[in-house]
Amino acid sequence: MWKNFNIFRGKNNMQYNKLTQEEQRVILHKGTEMAFSGEYFDHKGDGIYHCKQCNSPLFKSSSKFDSGTGWPSFDDAIEGAVKELPDADGRRIEIVCANCGGHLGHVFRGEQFTPKNTRHCVNSISIKFEDDKKLNSLPLDENEQKSVELKRAYFAAGCFWGVEYHFEHFPGVVSAVSGYMGGDMKNPDYHSVCTGQTGHMEVVEVTYDPTMVDFEILTKLFFEIHNPEQTNGQGPDIGSQYLSAIFYNDESEKQIAQKLINKLEEKGLKVATKLYPMVDFYKAEDYHQDYYDKTGKIPYCHTYTKRF
Repeated sequence: MWKNFNIFRGKNNMQYNKLTQEEQRVILHKGTEMAFSGEYFDHKGDGIYHCKQCNSPLFKSSSKFDSGTGWPSFDDAIEGAVKELPDADGRRIEIVCANCGGHLGHVFRGEQFTPKNTRHCVNSISIKFEDDKKLNSLPLDENEQKSVELKRAYFAAGCFWGVEYHFEHFPGVVSAVSGYMGGDMKNPDYHSVCTGQTGHMEVVEVTYDPTMVDFEILTKLFFEIHNPEQTNGQGPDIGSQYLSAIFYNDESEKQIAQKLINKLEEKGLKVATKLYPMVDFYKAEDYHQDYYDKTGKIPYCHTYTKRF
């Protein structure tokens, strides 16, 4: 990803993408593109919308909806990614990229478009879409550049709905996807996993920006959003598919996870979490993705408990 971007250094010596004259008019000088003219007002696809200027992740496709206004509309932003400012007109609320300050558009509330009652009205020219399949693309050739190499981590902590919810709302996390890992069956489905006979666990694949958060911080969160001492599942969810585990990508991740387990055991916890090397991850069915955000409910067996 990030193909053919020209990079220049902006304020605070941060690296920004070189903008065209029209992009500068909107992003730097707070202009507005004509309604129904932008690339993304009617765009559909699973992925992340990033800042055109600095590549920071801003909006998830699951938050996008058709408002009929002619501009891309999102009823939520990635936590901490968008900053709200009083608009110069004294009436509206401007939204900018929290990382680079680039102008995105405006936010409106009370319009009743979605249950969240919020509309981030964004200029297409201010954002860049990346498909989920491109997030961990193969290395680019010598003529291509990318500013951030996203990483992935894999956590099992009971029902993936609640685990996904907590990671998705954590700063630096680009996406959290529910799925299955650890069994022998290829392409398992939810019903087969629920039998407990396939050997799979409910796992969340966490894609994150290593310039904003690291594996150790994510692993601490993992231990603080579930009960790592429970040996037969998580909360009322009992079964081998609900066990606590981390699937590590390399020896460094394994050592970090073991270090944190040792710290918890020094505090008197009997940690049941198992560490396994990385195996195939299978994305769960669409109806499992973003479950709590879609329903507006709160995780029933995943609550935050500070442990570190």
